[in-house]
Amino acid sequence: MKTPVKQTPRTHPARTNDRLASPHQICSAFTLIELLVVIAIIAILASLLLPALSRAKESGRRIYCLNNLRQLSLSLRLYADDYNGLFPPASDTWRWPSRLQDYYHKNLRILKCPSDGPKPQTYGSNQTKYLADMSPRSYIINVWEDYFPQGADLLEAVPESAIRYPSETISFGEKKTDSGEFFMNASTDYMYIERGRHAPRKNNAKVGGSNYAFADGSARFLKYRDSLYPLNFWAITDLWRKNLARKD
Repeated sequence: MKTPVKQTPRTHPARTNDRLASPHQICSAFTLIELLVVIAIIAILASLLLPALSRAKESGRRIYCLNNLRQLSLSLRLYADDYNGLFPPASDTWRWPSRLQDYYHKNLRILKCPSDGPKPQTYGSNQTKYLADMSPRSYIINVWEDYFPQGADLLEAVPESAIRYPSETISFGEKKTDSGEFFMNASTDYMYIERGRHAPRKNNAKVGGSNYAFADGSARFLKYRDSLYPLNFWAITDLWRKNLARKD
């Protein structure tokens, strides 16, 4: 009687093609050059996207700033309604931020543009009585200089009716960060106003512009040169609007 022969399964050496097809081997085949190519592509995409994100962020800040000026413009008109059509006088002690604060609900944040520096200057000195005058401030008000006879005291209140072109006459503008001036004199103080705060390139303000409020209660963005040329929108008389126009 024959003894059955026990059969064992035949084993085969691992195929070379199977090893090359394994996921581990595929990963290990990812070379340094390929990795550098991927990194370079990511860097290129980032360089394209980041400027767009930066512009979008600045656009949001510009709109926020414009809303601040709308609130100030509305406050100015409400003040005039309560004071027989007179704008706030250019007082040396009780300045416009404190005079108007009841009309902007004492929300001192609207005095600062988010695109301005962290602590814009102000010349207010009485923190106990006039806190708003001491607060960081990005804006300057028109003193309506050409309403007064030459050499006259500018501390008198100016009537709304003196503004012949309210939709084309600036009431508030943006001032330079390092200036503490409260009042803008059309003939001399143009160096204190900021005309290019909202620019796509911070090192070239002339390609940008700034926000302004107008005597009719509106507010809008103007390009760098447009507030002073071809007419000076800080002036109220035809003579000054033309003669004080500046191209620079």
